Amino acid sequence: MSLTKEQKLTLFTNLVRADLYDKMMYRRMMQGKLIGFYHPIEGGVAPGVGACTFLNKDDNLNPHHRGHGMAHMISKGIDVRTFLAEHTGKETGCCKGRSAFHFSYPDHKVYQMSGFIGHNFAPCVGWGYAAKRRAQGQVVMNCSGDGSYGQGRAHEAMLMAQNWKLPIIFFCENNGMSIFSTAKEMHPTENISSLAQGFGMPAVVVDGQDVFAVAEVALAAIADARKGKGPVFIECKTERFTEHDIGTPDLAGWEDRTPAQHEDMRKREPVNLATERVLADKTLTQARIDAIREAALKEIEEVEAFADASEIARPSEEELLANVFAP
Repeated sequence: MSLTKEQKLTLFTNLVRADLYDKMMYRRMMQGKLIGFYHPIEGGVAPGVGACTFLNKDDNLNPHHRGHGMAHMISKGIDVRTFLAEHTGKETGCCKGRSAFHFSYPDHKVYQMSGFIGHNFAPCVGWGYAAKRRAQGQVVMNCSGDGSYGQGRAHEAMLMAQNWKLPIIFFCENNGMSIFSTAKEMHPTENISSLAQGFGMPAVVVDGQDVFAVAEVALAAIADARKGKGPVFIECKTERFTEHDIGTPDLAGWEDRTPAQHEDMRKREPVNLATERVLADKTLTQARIDAIREAALKEIEEVEAFADASEIARPSEEELLANVFAP
């Protein structure tokens, strides 16, 4: 499936936005301006953009935790002001500053984010089952890292999704790292997508550093799911340039990842690759690229100003206890 010039422009714009937003979040975390923690997405920004840019608003999305789902959700159209405000503990946040990492955007069919690895698989089967019953062409984009496919619920979800021909895309962002554990330690085969073979599920492996390649396979998978052909497994081979989350050691097993490893990874930085592509095929000029970047930086300034000016969340005791249930 070849992309149109307009589709490539949209993808490139979202990629630049997601990359610059990630850099902003990293900076603010280091400045002590975020509550909670932050998992940088540098190096792995392309999969989320490629997977989610062409989803419909009513498609269910479970975003990856890296970048706290930013690349995925801004590509789907969320109001980023409320995303930053939430991470800043402000009343104008998407969950009124109560959640930080555990946010939701029901209007965009983003219902949950959890720190439990593999938490997403069971709800995604439920959303897929509901989508099939509605028969309105809705799909579920279930984004997860390589580490989550060691969870039993992932296998249960794939089994039932294939049995029931549910419109779910199992979207694996394989950066080879599950916190400190490497994929080579955690999985017996090179491609995690080989798991899909056991369930008779179609699977494809794609270069996760190439946002256009990711979008092409995502569009094909989404189209098949909408037609009722059942689930598809997409494995994106991507990178994690930084530590797991800001402040933890950058280890692979028991050893530091070396400068040579980082230098090798950074040769295929997603924004640089996309820039080379759009210049080479004349989709964009350098002047247009510069304008896209400047627009994204201005957008970020406005988002930061909104979050900084918002009222700090100070929930009452009654509100804090309103939805807490005890035996």
